[in-house]
Amino acid sequence: MSILHTSVVDAPIEFVFEWFSRPGAFTRLSPPWQPAQPLRESDSLAHGQAVLGLPAGLTWVAQHDPSAYSPPHRFADRISRDGLSSMPAAAVIRWRHEHEFIEVGPDRTRIVDRVETWLGSRVLRPMFVYRHRQLADDLAAHRWAASVGATPSTIAVTGASGLVGSALCAFLTTGGHRVIRLVRRDPRSADERRWDPQHPSPDLLEGVDAVVHLAGESIFGRFTDAHKGAIRSSRIEPTRLLANLAADAGIKVFVSASAIGFYGSDRGDEVLDEGSGEGEGFLAEAVAEWEAATARAAALGLRVANIRTGIVQSPRGGTLRRFRSLFAAGVGGPVAGRRQWTACVDIDALVDIYHRALFDDRVAGPVNAVAPHPVRNAEYAHTLARVLGRAAPFPVPALAPRVVLGHEGSTELAEASQNVQPAALQALGHQFRRSDLESSLRHQLGRNRTP
Repeated sequence: MSILHTSVVDAPIEFVFEWFSRPGAFTRLSPPWQPAQPLRESDSLAHGQAVLGLPAGLTWVAQHDPSAYSPPHRFADRISRDGLSSMPAAAVIRWRHEHEFIEVGPDRTRIVDRVETWLGSRVLRPMFVYRHRQLADDLAAHRWAASVGATPSTIAVTGASGLVGSALCAFLTTGGHRVIRLVRRDPRSADERRWDPQHPSPDLLEGVDAVVHLAGESIFGRFTDAHKGAIRSSRIEPTRLLANLAADAGIKVFVSASAIGFYGSDRGDEVLDEGSGEGEGFLAEAVAEWEAATARAAALGLRVANIRTGIVQSPRGGTLRRFRSLFAAGVGGPVAGRRQWTACVDIDALVDIYHRALFDDRVAGPVNAVAPHPVRNAEYAHTLARVLGRAAPFPVPALAPRVVLGHEGSTELAEASQNVQPAALQALGHQFRRSDLESSLRHQLGRNRTP
């Protein structure tokens, strides 16, 4: 049995093939809803290996076929064995995947995926819909950057292994940029440097053009004194030290994570944009100090962008990862009152925002990284249920998150209501990949309606 999927992207054939050959492509094309995670990318489309991690410690090894390698028109891979963990999948599954690229115009390329396997189209079709949309969107983003004068850059990233960092790093490397991962352990490659958040080395940013600072303790959890201390200590002083180092080193731009928690846990129906003032509560105070930690660097001329991020939508992490199994089982529902505003952002839309902040000189100061259509909590619950083909019959009373998170944690997280708008991005004419919740959830969960 064979599966065929094809689409056309607006990019020259050489540009498309080069994208596939770069580090990060395997990660960018891996569907986030599947129980398989990229473990190792291939170093060659001609003869290298890529490895997916499967449940129960098993692996899928994709071995590239030298006889099918014909740049920029074709490459292929097949399932193979390399160690005990790969043997069960290789023994059970037949798989050969041919990737073909056909020039259909000076700036247009047809992408053709042919797979020989016994796995049916019901399993594979959503994966290829996802891959082709992901490819088209990423190529469009890179072509936008080239149109505004972006050139291959060296970008240092903290928090590179996190939910946002792993997506962003893969996106940047497929665009031809070099990513230097700033890690707190001993480096394992030439593209890693050891970073001590409290005592960064003076030469840490040598040869770097820009910095993306994502590291910080997760805010999810009970708001004990210890947890709140970790949230603050992992953000404020490390950000100040790294931003000052960037300014002193002559770095062009410093893009720092921030959060819509700046606006406080409940401002009612007030529309909040970047000009709205600081709210009340622990997170509002912590985020304000976090952003203020970049003030000296900005005063010295470093372009600083503080990305106030909403609730990130990805089944690989965050709230969607927690909710997905509950709603898929038909036991999900609105949380703690139903009417609180929920300001979400698609994971890939967030990657685009960081990308724009790196290469658009007009982006500076606070930037609300949220979709332009916030929804009530009840609408979020019913949209997720609809995408998964389930009902949402079980409202969750406020008592439940308060048991898990404590009163303060629940108030600041589960019960928070923030009607946030991305005014700064809209003023720049920024185009969101998926501007509404349902299109984001359908893409991220493999539930698109159209082939």
